[in-house]
Amino acid sequence: MNKAQLSRTYMTTGIVAVLFIIFLAETIAGGSSNSVVLYRFGAMNNYIVVSAGQWWRLFTAQFLHIGLMHLVSNVVFIYYLGQLLEQLFGHWRFLTLYLLAGIGGNLLSLAFGSDNTISAGASTALFGLLGAMLAMSWHNRQNPYSRFLGRQAFMLVAINLILDVFISGIDIMGHIGGVITGFLLAILLGSRELASWPRKARVVAAALLIFYVVVTVRIGMVISY
Repeated sequence: MNKAQLSRTYMTTGIVAVLFIIFLAETIAGGSSNSVVLYRFGAMNNYIVVSAGQWWRLFTAQFLHIGLMHLVSNVVFIYYLGQLLEQLFGHWRFLTLYLLAGIGGNLLSLAFGSDNTISAGASTALFGLLGAMLAMSWHNRQNPYSRFLGRQAFMLVAINLILDVFISGIDIMGHIGGVITGFLLAILLGSRELASWPRKARVVAAALLIFYVVVTVRIGMVISY
């Protein structure tokens, strides 16, 4: 990939722009740390999702952030990972992966998170990108560059999950769910630049993804209702 190719990551640029615009809207509406504003903009709360049938929050929560540092820390990683992964997967597959991984992360949070908390942030989608990098690097491990990317992704996931355990207010379930969903989606969607997984692996990934969605929704409905 040359510099010209890397400059054509318009989906990544668009995602970053949308995140900043929505954060600005949160700020104008009353502040990104204001629970009323967060609820109005679509933050996650397990009880509300299930009892009020507001399942759209599984999607909208990934665009909201609580505080400037929360936004910046996510955007920096999304931007640099996107510069690479958008070229590997292609624009539309990358966007699909990003958005669905964000939902997938929130599903695990719905199943095993707290009903009393508000959660928001693009980190579910961000961890989905890391999961996708793990999947494609594992399948293309004969490539030294691919192996290097896989090691970097693994270290980032491991370090962040360890930190999640010791930092209060972090949605570790959402992060784990993002990794799982991103890994399976990468197998299912395939890559534009690297060798894609065989058909049998894609079928298995699709089945596991459906199972994951059904189980997390079912558990979330039982626990949160």
